[in-house]
Amino acid sequence: MIYIYNCYGGTHSSALAAAYHLKKLPYDREPTKNEVLNIDIFNKLTPNDMGKLFFHGIDEDGNKVFTLGRGSSKVVVPAMQSVCELFNTAGKLEEQVIFSNTSPTVPLAMTFGGLFSRRFKINFIGVPLLVIGAKKAHPNIIKLVQNTKNMAKASIGKIEVLDNGFGK
Repeated sequence: MIYIYNCYGGTHSSALAAAYHLKKLPYDREPTKNEVLNIDIFNKLTPNDMGKLFFHGIDEDGNKVFTLGRGSSKVVVPAMQSVCELFNTAGKLEEQVIFSNTSPTVPLAMTFGGLFSRRFKINFIGVPLLVIGAKKAHPNIIKLVQNTKNMAKASIGKIEVLDNGFGK
């Protein structure tokens, strides 16, 4: 199975989700500032990285975990879904693919932190806001990851897109 956590920039909420999925962050407590900032791509991607898949590791069940930044595009995930369906129709898709939108977990502090840090390059304002946002989002991201895993196990489809309540 392949998990693809996606959000606007691919560097904050989806990076956190991948870290929780792979048990690189604790489930039983809020992560520390250092734990958040030491996530491999947390707050490190640029607009040039949008649309690219980033591999984070293999989970305890042997599933691959990726992240993706969508930017403001509403077509990136549907386009990737279509490519997966093309491979599936041709009999070339060997693994189930789960796209999981992490945007619904993003608190205001993380939104503004990303804006200041990534867009305006004002890290002394942005990074503390990102850490506050990551701590606040902690329980919601864990729930999203657990729900994503549960939905994937229950799914009979080869390709699933979970919007996780975004836009509803």
